[in-house]
Amino acid sequence: MTTPHHARRPAGFGGAVAAEWTKLWSVRGTWWTLLAAVLVTAATAGQLAIYAANANTNDDPADDAGIVTVGSIVTASVELAQYAVLALGLLAITSEFTSRTIRTTLQCTPSRGRVLLAKAVVTAGVTFPLGLLLGGVGALVARPVLGEWGTVPAAGTVRDVVAFAAYLALVGVLALGLGAALRSAVLTLVVLVAALMIVPLSLQEPGITVLTRIADAFPGVAGAHFLAGDGEPYPSVVGLLLLAGWAVAALALGRAALRRRDA
Repeated sequence: MTTPHHARRPAGFGGAVAAEWTKLWSVRGTWWTLLAAVLVTAATAGQLAIYAANANTNDDPADDAGIVTVGSIVTASVELAQYAVLALGLLAITSEFTSRTIRTTLQCTPSRGRVLLAKAVVTAGVTFPLGLLLGGVGALVARPVLGEWGTVPAAGTVRDVVAFAAYLALVGVLALGLGAALRSAVLTLVVLVAALMIVPLSLQEPGITVLTRIADAFPGVAGAHFLAGDGEPYPSVVGLLLLAGWAVAALALGRAALRRRDA
């Protein structure tokens, strides 16, 4: 029996998401990246907890940090943990450019925007739960190391772990969007490191307020303010919105690049 023409239409958005989900988990690098993220987070949280405990027990009273929350250790560990998540976001797109399988992807789903949005949904859908797991791992490692110098307020710890996961999901999508635009994993990683760390640090010059305010708008600094949960130089929610804006802008840039250039 001949299949009607309308039954052979490309799969809708749900089909595109299912395809991207299958592709991501079929790549061995995904599993190695997840393992690296867990190990890096555990090691970083443990190291930061050791520093906090030692600061309170050494002979220099100027170092005394006092009681610290486990959540603050978790959020501080994001500085290194985020790079494993960036790699995961890059894998979702740049591996297809390297292997040329992006041609097959676009043949199955001709809409560039749908493909990129499906990849973004899958990336966020993986990195947010991963962030929750990593936050839990960091808290479990840090608590016994801190000993009497640590505290675990329930509400604050949950807030910090969820914020940690949200930050990782957004930087994962940011990496995906830039990867779609630049197509090279190495080049994209260089740009990400510059945007998240190098450029903001170079702008944060003491006494030059205008440069500091510019640095506050960069994704890494905005994310740090969001994770800190304080009101300086802007409320935590503004940091979240700025980071989300960077992720959306990266996706828009990636979509434009996919539409303009051949696969």
